[in-house]
Amino acid sequence: MAIRVLIADDHAVVRSGLAMLINSQQDMQVVGVAADGKEAVELGVKLLPHVALMDLSMPPGENGLIATARLKELLPETQVLILTMHDDEEYLFQALKAGAVGYILKNALDFDLLKAIRTVHRGESYLYPSAAKSLIEGFLRQGNKDAEFEPLQLLTEREIQTLRLVAMGYANKDIAGQLCLSVKTVEAYKARIMEKLHLKTRPEMVKYAMKKGLLDLEG
Repeated sequence: MAIRVLIADDHAVVRSGLAMLINSQQDMQVVGVAADGKEAVELGVKLLPHVALMDLSMPPGENGLIATARLKELLPETQVLILTMHDDEEYLFQALKAGAVGYILKNALDFDLLKAIRTVHRGESYLYPSAAKSLIEGFLRQGNKDAEFEPLQLLTEREIQTLRLVAMGYANKDIAGQLCLSVKTVEAYKARIMEKLHLKTRPEMVKYAMKKGLLDLEG
């Protein structure tokens, strides 16, 4: 029986390229493609794939981490393989925590990607070499982090809510709607958050929120 693969990525070109590669294999078949996490979960429940090839960054609102956790809750037999451009240990840790069994970068060779799909389908874990290195280094650096000062304490409750929604992929307008604020107020919150936490970009905010467990994988 062919390995049934579901592709989830917010770029149409990437989805098409992956589908062509996977369908060219005699032992694989793409059964569905999704443009965001919500669609990935819906299609997963409908199509029952053996492997879900999941991108991490799929705004707004329903990124790959949330989709992975929901998919594993609804379809524990489906193996989730993260395919991402983020060569970062925090993304790796959160992906594994969400239930993914594989992690591979988008710049990997076609051969490695196909190998990863076959590996997770067998029920084994697959980590691209740089991801495995990050995992080991992350554990070695744990040390006494709990004893360090926690900058998150500097944020107000509203700022923490804003940071969480930013990490989940929501745009300023969507955040404003959820928190009953104006867009300008949301922008002001984001500026204060970056100032207090010494962050400069949105990706840095996302990484920090993930690291501190603000991303609700269950919600």
